[in-house]
Amino acid sequence: MKSSRNKKVERLEAQLAEASTYDQWHQIALELDELSGQAAWKQELESDLYNAHLILDRYNEIRQALERRDHVRLIRSLRQGLHHDLGNMGNPALFARSRVGTKLLIENYLDVVCHAIRYVAETDFPELPLADKLDYFKDIALAYGSPALLLSGGATLGLFHIGVVKALWERRLLPRVIAGSSVGSIIAAMLGTRTDDELDDLLHPENHNLQPWKWQGWMAGLSGRGFMDNRQLERCLRENIGEYTFLEAYERSGRSINITVSPVHEHQRERLLSGYTSPYLLVWSASMASCSVPGVFAPVQLMKKDELGQIIPYQPRLRWVDGSVVSDLPVDRLRHLYDVNFTLVSQTNPHVVPFLRASKHRGRPGLLGLPWRMLSRELKFHGKELANYLRQHSDNEVVRQVAGQAYTILAQRYSGDVTIAPRYTLAHYRHMLSNPSPELVARLTLEGERATWPHISRIRAHSRISLLLSQVVRDLKDRMRKGSPALRLVQHS
Repeated sequence: MKSSRNKKVERLEAQLAEASTYDQWHQIALELDELSGQAAWKQELESDLYNAHLILDRYNEIRQALERRDHVRLIRSLRQGLHHDLGNMGNPALFARSRVGTKLLIENYLDVVCHAIRYVAETDFPELPLADKLDYFKDIALAYGSPALLLSGGATLGLFHIGVVKALWERRLLPRVIAGSSVGSIIAAMLGTRTDDELDDLLHPENHNLQPWKWQGWMAGLSGRGFMDNRQLERCLRENIGEYTFLEAYERSGRSINITVSPVHEHQRERLLSGYTSPYLLVWSASMASCSVPGVFAPVQLMKKDELGQIIPYQPRLRWVDGSVVSDLPVDRLRHLYDVNFTLVSQTNPHVVPFLRASKHRGRPGLLGLPWRMLSRELKFHGKELANYLRQHSDNEVVRQVAGQAYTILAQRYSGDVTIAPRYTLAHYRHMLSNPSPELVARLTLEGERATWPHISRIRAHSRISLLLSQVVRDLKDRMRKGSPALRLVQHS
């Protein structure tokens, strides 16, 4: 006979899986933490998972400077001691014990640092004039780094990304740096062309054109023109994204969009299109190229605005295709461009998700999982080298193309510091290349939300300070332009 406690845990876990809002999920998760004893674990200071005393010393230093209004000490303490992942406080194991939160010391440290940042930003100090304050926070933000959200390919199943974005936005945890490939590029583009006030509309997919697919026929596909109609895709993208360049999108939203595209021609490499690399390129054009799955859609030409605002071809001789073919998650490039210190990946590629689940199950730390991890790494290494050899040396064109695709798949990394992925069933795969019904959109969105909620505590620990610093810099710039009105910052959850 099961004990009443075990029955209650089972009942709560069933309710947790069916929660329709984060508040519902959060309340149930807290109750489960209490029943499992993890609430008491959070209160304990000591653990071999992190350096508690280092974090405690920094917490006390900042708290005392705030209490004593020791402005010089506080300013110096933030400038020289604010480091991402201090004392290994972002260790995944610290967030695996409980469903909500982690060690109370880490929560308190984040609270006091964010309070100190707001205090310095909002208070006028003779020691830190406004112009110097802006430079001060720019330096801190650059040294601390920033989070990035990466949205994978996945065709129609990529509507899961909307749920991920919704969960992050509602908790004020949506990064300002966003990258996307294929369908992920559409969501990234829509995020990057809307102001904060307009984002709520984005999170209601029924308000948008979600009809990118139009069958052209077998002859069109076999002749190289694509089985699906590019014109239908273009109409869908332009209606959802608008006629913004990457530079105009950034100026409008303050979010940095990054879209990966792959070349068709030889002697070209994959590209990460962004406000830094391609400021005058039209965002919808980049997304269209990134969505052009070889064989499904024909390769496309990129478009830009000239100095008069006219739309003209960008590098007219070149054609581009699906960004996820070669670079689904451009992590290294983002680190170089934006000093990214934490990557959050929403992964919906149908050929990747099953292996992510298997890897997560089989790759648990410990001696029992060691043989599998060693074998899988060896197979991946040798498979990649074999594919690389065949794509470079085979005389058979079919073998070369197949080997090239295999190499790009094996050579890529499909996960991040936090990876959020759906649980696919066979029913999911039926919808991959079809225009979604309202019911499917709602279902995939809720799946994205539910998959994100268990990661919120860890995402907050890594991102909360970064996002606040980013907000401070933006607001101080506005204050400079508007003649120094009082600065009041939104509280980050």
